[in-house]
Amino acid sequence: MEGSLPMNPPLATASESLALREFHAFEAHGARFLYMVPSAGIFRMDGPSVAILDALEHGPRSAESIVRELSGEYATDQIMETLAELTEIRAIGDVDAPKQQVPNDLPPAGFPLTTMVLNVTNKCNLACTYCYEYGEDKIVDTKYGKAPKFMSEQTAEESVEFLLEESRGQEVAHLTFFGGETLLNFPVLQKTVAYARRRAAEEGKRIEFSLTTNGTLLRPEIIEWLADHQIGVTISIDGPKEVQDGLRVFHNGKGTYDVVQPKIKELLRVHRTRPIGARVTLTQKNMDVLEIFRHLTEDMGFWEVGLAPVTTQDQRDYAITPEGKDSMLEQFEILAEEWLQCAIRDEHHGFSNVKDTLEEIHKGVSKAYGCGAGLGLMGVATDGDVSLCHRFAGSPEHTIGSVTDGIDRDVQNKFLEDHHIASKTDCHTCWARPICSGGCYHEAHVQYGESSHANLHYCTWVRSWTHTCLEIYGALAQKNPKFLERFDA
Repeated sequence: MEGSLPMNPPLATASESLALREFHAFEAHGARFLYMVPSAGIFRMDGPSVAILDALEHGPRSAESIVRELSGEYATDQIMETLAELTEIRAIGDVDAPKQQVPNDLPPAGFPLTTMVLNVTNKCNLACTYCYEYGEDKIVDTKYGKAPKFMSEQTAEESVEFLLEESRGQEVAHLTFFGGETLLNFPVLQKTVAYARRRAAEEGKRIEFSLTTNGTLLRPEIIEWLADHQIGVTISIDGPKEVQDGLRVFHNGKGTYDVVQPKIKELLRVHRTRPIGARVTLTQKNMDVLEIFRHLTEDMGFWEVGLAPVTTQDQRDYAITPEGKDSMLEQFEILAEEWLQCAIRDEHHGFSNVKDTLEEIHKGVSKAYGCGAGLGLMGVATDGDVSLCHRFAGSPEHTIGSVTDGIDRDVQNKFLEDHHIASKTDCHTCWARPICSGGCYHEAHVQYGESSHANLHYCTWVRSWTHTCLEIYGALAQKNPKFLERFDA
């Protein structure tokens, strides 16, 4: 077995029964690997380690009996050394040893904020029925609620000061502009970027900027400003004309493709300082993943495309059925294989879903939380209230402070306790929990009425997708391991 492990770690006595512990085995290009749970380490197995695990597949065995069985194939010292290594990484252990408990340690006090999402407006010029913010499952009253329709320049500046204070110790902070339709409040975007750049320089920090837009309001002067100021841009778009016009429409019901297509083309032509990505919401009404991806990368020219299933309740006519999820996975796997072949050749492939998962696998991410919401990531509503993330911005139930008064640490700590993987008992036996950790809080709120609930409706899908990505990682580790160094940045 490969890996930098102690050569002589403690091992159970020869007569003590050994059993398999918690891991997920997978194969890639003829090699066998272990994905360790919960440490998220990956080990490529050699002959002796494969033989030992196979020997334990049918039940506990003593080390003595394993040595005796395998002695005709491997030297005794080699078997004992491999047993010790497998014990060290907790792939095997004493049959009577208690199962390793999911740790319930909370993040340290003062954990820095790394990304802040400003909801600069809660108005939108589109009427997408599936929209989590304006559609049938919305949790914030964006029409009659108390929050202003547009964030003021003063609130935006206070938000910048909040970010600078809460990101203490970080050289770089990230500020993302969101909506509604972000560009409806373009003047505040301009002033906020200028203010944030000046204040960050004074504090010896750097702020990186990005925004999400539906693309309908892009104008030459806006495109030029985005390029000149190195603003990362994500376009919300759902695919070719027939798909886009069936889902993403103006309030009068008119489709948006013919409006956004030339604007996006111009954005991609002019804006060369940051890669431009597309974000696709998949529904039961647009399940041709391959067609969507090909159109957005080959016809439109996007650098990257990320696809996400709609967040909604099962009774909606656009909710993805179990059969739809299977189809989505099959098509994701095709794109993942394409991504792998490109990576082997040191070529770019724009399927960000596999890239993002592989980066987490490579870095050995083992999550206590589904994402950084309420911790390293926070969303700010138009009135300056701070929520778990941008999807909850404006929801009193999910507000943890304000940019003027700071974070209510008691509220934040209660959230962190309730949403920790240790509190999600449904997840404790799942091998994919280091990557998933229960999933999206907003998805859980929509599906189950509480953000702390595990996203059980996507468990099978998540495990299947994670397994696919592990296979891709293992294949790349053998075919072009240098490519993986890109994830170290």
